[in-house]
Amino acid sequence: METQASSKNIKMSATKVRRIINQIQGCSYEKALVLLEFLPHRACYPILQLIVSAAANAAHNLRLSKSKLFITGAQVNKSTYLKRFRPRAQGRGYPIRKPTCNITIRLKEID
Repeated sequence: METQASSKNIKMSATKVRRIINQIQGCSYEKALVLLEFLPHRACYPILQLIVSAAANAAHNLRLSKSKLFITGAQVNKSTYLKRFRPRAQGRGYPIRKPTCNITIRLKEID
């Protein structure tokens, strides 16, 4: 039995989120929570929320035990850019692209 949770348009670069995802992939639910709580990166909080949400989905919908859950898949994809303009010299506008990403976490119960 496998469950998942996903979040869209997180206002962070996909490469910065992948750095954290690669560390927690394959970990147990409890170990991932401890790792994310003590890592100093800004990307940890949305990933932590997603893992808790996926575990709640597993417990509520499939009646799985949270202590036996493992992270079997984590995926980060680029999403759209927020487009802004910054004023520059001689009345010109300079485009600024702020990246966003989509995150998907899959949990599976392993005995």
